[in-house]
Amino acid sequence: MMEKDRWPVYGLTMLESLLTEQRNPASERIDALPTEEMLRVMNQEDRKVAEAVAERIPDIAMAVNVTVDRLERGGRLFYIGAGTSGRLGVLDASEWVPTFNVPGETVQGIIAGGEHALVHSSEAIEDDPGAGREDLLRRGFSGKDVLVGIAASGRTPYVLGAVAAAHESGAVTVGISCTPDSELARAVKIPITVLTGPEVLTGSTRLKAGTATKLVLNMLSTAVMIRLGYVFGNLMVNVQPTNHKLQDRAIRIIASATGMDYPLASELLDKAGGSVKTAIVMAQRGLSRAAAETRLIEVRGRVAEAVRPD
Repeated sequence: MMEKDRWPVYGLTMLESLLTEQRNPASERIDALPTEEMLRVMNQEDRKVAEAVAERIPDIAMAVNVTVDRLERGGRLFYIGAGTSGRLGVLDASEWVPTFNVPGETVQGIIAGGEHALVHSSEAIEDDPGAGREDLLRRGFSGKDVLVGIAASGRTPYVLGAVAAAHESGAVTVGISCTPDSELARAVKIPITVLTGPEVLTGSTRLKAGTATKLVLNMLSTAVMIRLGYVFGNLMVNVQPTNHKLQDRAIRIIASATGMDYPLASELLDKAGGSVKTAIVMAQRGLSRAAAETRLIEVRGRVAEAVRPD
């Protein structure tokens, strides 16, 4: 790794000037409130988060569309962050495999400090832009991929270093932050700036900023999978019946999509080789398993197109 003093200096915005570091007048006396009133203050502040996210839907949609395009071309999606932001990125990335059965390398979460940082603080690494760059490039990141940098303050050097490396490769960069006109927002191609305001506990961005980040990541990952055909209606048709719970879910999905009763749906799932998508196309189009599988290949796995009459 290059010596730290050879890297550009990132993230020198004074913390006291950041929106996420301001003191919230609604909670100035929260320590003196009865428990229920304390919780009402928190709940009232949390209600503002969804509205703040709603204002950024056009930006989130842009990120969804470009990610879909890159994944269809064989690219991958990477999240990178430190502390709470990094943990949220890793959490979202880890959910793609069990929820949508995508290959594990397709979506990757990187946190400053590695797996150890998921349960332990790694503050020093957050300040090292070179570490962000190296951690990203070590994964084989390339210009065909998408990088989502996550930093509530919009100034985390570790994240900014990774974004700079992604830019150099020609990749698409997205930034999720909660501070207006942040360094991260200026550094990326698609900024998603959710202005959640001062936290109930001054500077504790695991609260409203963390909630906003989770909502944005939920929207991004879910919408991408919908656009890629992993969902039919609102049914997760790419679920794999690898345990009793998921087998039950798969059968219920087939029953809901086809109008079959549970026993018939279960039988069809077996005939389809455990593939929910294949089972639905077999039922809707009256096809054999082989013909249904061929049809799905022709339409890149999109059930809605596969069941549409020719």
